[in-house]
Amino acid sequence: MKSNSLFNEQIYLQDAELFQDLTAAEIDALGEQMPVKEVGSGTVFYSPEHPTEVLLFLKKGRVRLFYLSAGGKAFTTATLESGTFFGEMTLLGQSLYGKYAEAVTPCTLCVMSRDDVKTFFLSDLRISYRIVESLSKRLAETEQRLADFAFKQVPARLAALLLSLADKKSVNNQNESVSSDPAFVEIACTHEELSQMTGVHRETITRVLNNFRTNGLIELHRGKIVLLDVKALTELSIV
Repeated sequence: MKSNSLFNEQIYLQDAELFQDLTAAEIDALGEQMPVKEVGSGTVFYSPEHPTEVLLFLKKGRVRLFYLSAGGKAFTTATLESGTFFGEMTLLGQSLYGKYAEAVTPCTLCVMSRDDVKTFFLSDLRISYRIVESLSKRLAETEQRLADFAFKQVPARLAALLLSLADKKSVNNQNESVSSDPAFVEIACTHEELSQMTGVHRETITRVLNNFRTNGLIELHRGKIVLLDVKALTELSIV
């Protein structure tokens, strides 16, 4: 009989888009073999000062990737949810060059070498296909984000970012109901994180969020934002 902790870890793998073509038995077998590392909240577990070729699969928790300027200011390039793979692995075209990786919450990570990637991922055509699909989506998201930076004002840029975070949450938590009303989506994100992801001062982000709340687009809670009017935010994001 499986222990509760092992059973819960397998649930996280089953919810990951990367493994959606595998059977439950195959996912169980994979989960028992993949090397696992527990990381505490606030821990920077990858840095440019100690680069290494490694692929990480986030089984549980949230991770942020960020750059640090010479003056020590952080710029967040991505906030990753469970079910995401990332790292420094030329085999998969993955790079963390110049970036830091920090656990936003307590995390469970699968830390894989090149040989591990070949054994656990690339040896299965179904997983390989999902990897290619995921990399294609990331490229499209990066291009869209660059366009947003270049052409959109802060409200439109922030609306687009909130929708992107909500979309990633729905993909990575397919079996999780975030609300009885499907139009309501809750994302875990602070004003500071949004500031770092948009390159906009925190005070400006707070002002725009308060405006969104006044107009009934969102609700603000400690560390969380509830999207109340996804349609209106979508219309605002394309202005």
